[in-house]
Amino acid sequence: MLSPLSRLTTPLLVIALSAPALAAQSACDTSLPASAQAPYLCAQPGDLIDARLDAFRPTQSVLGKDEIFYKLGRYRSNKDQLNGNFNKRFDDWCEANGQVATAWANADARLDNPASFGCSVALGSETADSIAVMKSAVIGPGGQLYLTDGHHTFTSFMEANDGGPALHVRVRVVDNLSALSQADFWQAMQDNRRVWLRDENDQPITVEQLPARLGLASFHNDKYRSLVYFTRDIGYSVPTQATEFLEFYWGSWLRRNGVDVSKTNLADSAAYLKLVKQTSQTMAALPLTTVLDGSVTAASAGRIAQWNGGKKETGGEFDKLSKAFSEAKPGKIAYSLNFQSDIVAAPVCTSTLSGAHDGTLNVNSGVLCLDRVTQQGDVIVAPGAALVANGSSLNGVLSSNGATAIYLCGNQISGSLALNATNGAQVLGGNGCTFNSVAGSAAITWGNGTSVLSGNQFGGALMCFGNQPELLNPGRSNQAGGAKVYQCESL
Repeated sequence: MLSPLSRLTTPLLVIALSAPALAAQSACDTSLPASAQAPYLCAQPGDLIDARLDAFRPTQSVLGKDEIFYKLGRYRSNKDQLNGNFNKRFDDWCEANGQVATAWANADARLDNPASFGCSVALGSETADSIAVMKSAVIGPGGQLYLTDGHHTFTSFMEANDGGPALHVRVRVVDNLSALSQADFWQAMQDNRRVWLRDENDQPITVEQLPARLGLASFHNDKYRSLVYFTRDIGYSVPTQATEFLEFYWGSWLRRNGVDVSKTNLADSAAYLKLVKQTSQTMAALPLTTVLDGSVTAASAGRIAQWNGGKKETGGEFDKLSKAFSEAKPGKIAYSLNFQSDIVAAPVCTSTLSGAHDGTLNVNSGVLCLDRVTQQGDVIVAPGAALVANGSSLNGVLSSNGATAIYLCGNQISGSLALNATNGAQVLGGNGCTFNSVAGSAAITWGNGTSVLSGNQFGGALMCFGNQPELLNPGRSNQAGGAKVYQCESL
């Protein structure tokens, strides 16, 4: 029952569970020490490696965000503790790290304080079973870590109030393809079903459309993926040797076979629960030989033998899922909807920009949404216009004067940030909005509307004044390389 201290004090921890010869597709130079080469370059299949969350590249462009909202809702709640248990986020971390479950946790335990909690299996004492449920990664060209399983769990850690990009967790290496070219690497990933190249509408995408980093803002929302997650252990169970992207295969089949999520109000718990019941009953009734997608069948995807484990809807997992948030042990949907009720909604886009854009970007009217854009040049928002930027890289200064709304989630800004006299919401991080990284200083002044500033990283000073009401921070502290002054001092 050791504290997981080593995950934060060791920049690279590799545990070799066996010593096979290095794969021919690895670029590791065995004549050099590993310390003289790129991190992870010499990791072998079967190794358990420790890495920060910001070291991983995703291999899918979508998430079932309702699952993330459930986890974040439960992470911030004290209901687990009131029921005599440890908060779920510690169990999730211990399981992901190959250490099974929480053994102890201080009353003020935090994921980012490794001395404040410990796991039931010590590092180095992992079993085959504890390793089997760990998340997996492939070593790509240049030693880059590509996450092939665990996008929802790791994004939840990234967004948690005591998580973030510097949080460490271990993964199980399933392949080292570092010697391949980018083209051959991605072909191998597709051949081995280790990348999901479909969007939120189940339409094909290219590898260039995959996000560069974890975080809610980097992904689009696949509502079918959320639906399938809520049917777990009701309509299907995750097999021991599950294929990556298992729930997406179920979602693809549901789309093609008459399940229309758009007809259900997913903000209504009763309606959502009814959809889960109908969908899970359809899944449980499938012949085992039904092909979901390619070589994936209902049997290999874990179709359950009897709906809800053979229990009535007033028992089993469906009954647990049905519990309201007011109860001692709320269901997953209740946690998810409760968390979503605290998200400041972004304005509706009147135009959307994606991909690459060069030159100064002037937002003169309407609501411009930047969707994972790489912008070379300043961004200027004019009076009466609004900007919503998600998961974008903005290489320049971002400024606004008299905008109707500014909504920034999961962006990397290479210059400074200046927001003045916003006549509406200003949201930079917080519930459901990934933190931003700003290389320069920031000034947020004379805003008139809901303002949220949470978990962001600023390379320079952070100054806020004249905002009414004052800015809110519902989560992590903002980090600044310079002084935090006036209204931002305590944020």
